[in-house]
Amino acid sequence: MDKPYFVHASSYVDEGCEIGEGTKIWHFSHIMKGCRIGKRCNIGQNVVISPDVVLGEGVKIQNNVSVYTGVVCEDGVFLGPSCVFTNVINPRAFIERKSEYRKTTIRKGASVGANATIVCGHDIGRFALVGAGSVVTKDVPDYALVYGCPAGVRGWVCRCGEQLKFSGGRAVCRACGKQYEIDEAGKTVKEMD
Repeated sequence: MDKPYFVHASSYVDEGCEIGEGTKIWHFSHIMKGCRIGKRCNIGQNVVISPDVVLGEGVKIQNNVSVYTGVVCEDGVFLGPSCVFTNVINPRAFIERKSEYRKTTIRKGASVGANATIVCGHDIGRFALVGAGSVVTKDVPDYALVYGCPAGVRGWVCRCGEQLKFSGGRAVCRACGKQYEIDEAGKTVKEMD
């Protein structure tokens, strides 16, 4: 019986994985035991998904990404080429620290740019945008635009990815028209109904 998903002949999928309908796994990738991958995901070339990783629906992973145990990507997450995750804060080759893996969650709709590094134990907020080459060393708020080393909040973005310009605590996306408000401290953005 045909599988409801595609795996290129050069890739490996270990026993005990759940893979959703319409997902595509491209060349030279390895999906390890216990992974749960949602529907309509696209996993690029030379990607490793480590044991027990969870990917929601519609996740897109570009080439040369390793998603390590402890990482959860919610629906609609984008991981750019060669971005990097860690799962131990103080690794040593001669000390096993599997019991110390820290959880990292990439929330719904967030994007991580090419060559960015996400240090374990930090969450990326809903629809946030991490700039290429950034090093994330703390939690990223919803809708935040972060970049740099270490990454800092440099602005705010719409769920469609366009940068927002706030005036009087409110912003309207010039691309899609969605409306947002920011708190008085300038640290929390939310969509308006």
